[in-house]
Amino acid sequence: QVQLVESGGGLVQTGGSLRLSCATSVSFLNIYAMSWYRQAPGKQREWVATIMTDYGRTTYADALRDRFTISRDSAKNTMYLQIDNLKPEDTAVYYCHAEGTRNYRGREYWGQGTQVTVSS
Repeated sequence: QVQLVESGGGLVQTGGSLRLSCATSVSFLNIYAMSWYRQAPGKQREWVATIMTDYGRTTYADALRDRFTISRDSAKNTMYLQIDNLKPEDTAVYYCHAEGTRNYRGREYWGQGTQVTVSS
């Protein structure tokens, strides 16, 4: 079982920045890709960005790529999401997602979520 623990959410003003973290309970050698998703009140969960744990290749939702930066620290088995120039519409619960490989091939895991609230 892989556990994902998000942190870094909070209340920020419009225009501010946050860095979210997602720590995994296993080595990145057992993780193929990690992603961030978000779910705003009354809306469906939407994909934000993905990073491959080996070479760090990244992909982003088109509407978010200018202000969102996904990264990882393999030594710490941790993924990050830097969000700049926050807007009220970024208010959501942000979830970490992992796709397993090797011992965890074919399995997917979710974190518990971290709340981001942007005040206008």
